Amino acid sequence: MKACDKKADKKEAVRDAVRRGYAAIAESGGSCCGSAKTCCGSASPEGVAKAVGYSDAELATLPEGANMGISCGNPTALAALRAGEVVLDLGSGGGFDVFLAAQKVGTKGQAIGVDMTPEMLSKARKNAAQFRTRTGLDNVEFRLGEIEHLPVADASVDAIISNCVINLSPDKPQVWHEMARVLKPGGRVAVSDLALLKPLPSGVLESVTALVGCIAGAVLVDATRAMAKAAGLINIDLVSKAGYVENMTEWNDPLYRGVRDQLPSGAKMSDYVTSLYVTARKCGRA
Repeated sequence: MKACDKKADKKEAVRDAVRRGYAAIAESGGSCCGSAKTCCGSASPEGVAKAVGYSDAELATLPEGANMGISCGNPTALAALRAGEVVLDLGSGGGFDVFLAAQKVGTKGQAIGVDMTPEMLSKARKNAAQFRTRTGLDNVEFRLGEIEHLPVADASVDAIISNCVINLSPDKPQVWHEMARVLKPGGRVAVSDLALLKPLPSGVLESVTALVGCIAGAVLVDATRAMAKAAGLINIDLVSKAGYVENMTEWNDPLYRGVRDQLPSGAKMSDYVTSLYVTARKCGRA
């Protein structure tokens, strides 16, 4: 088999593992921790969301089941969304951030979610019906697709958000190029993701569970900056939120216990992994 074929097969294997993992999450009503109800073990989805920057007022507007505790930041706060804008959420899951964004852009705006897992898409669309009833807004749309190949027209989006998803992609440079493609001139990116402060031990990298939990797929902070720059984005700003990772390990979730057990003696998860806020902009005037 040619080297390029092997690389393509590996990417597809990663994509399939993520798709299966998140299909199970959608169907069980749980999260990336398998039988646990959230990514944080005994913590509630609301507790997870509050810990990474969501307010009680924001959470109160969400349809039941939209918040599955799969967050590593609050990208809607970073994006500074304005009325009338078109916002795109990469890896929208049950619609958590899409519904929050929809309220910020209002009746003249649009919030679009893209997810490659049919089960998540079905969940999000069911949640959308409840959202319309609760808020009176009919400005959300969910599309099936891969974030490496967005089902979105060129230069059609004012803002892109994403919450703990890009690290799952087996072709992250392509994701950043796709973001630049669909952004309008002057459009902006606001991403919360997990990133590495230094390389993970090989045992963690080989764990599919750690991949679905957003850890094994993470890349170094400097690599994230380089990919955004290579895609043509400007005004790139990266802010590390290491405290979130410390909270995850304190929640005693089985996923993070398993990863922690493979670290060198005395090492902490936060020595390797950080929650990273990334903002950037496409050249040109909005």
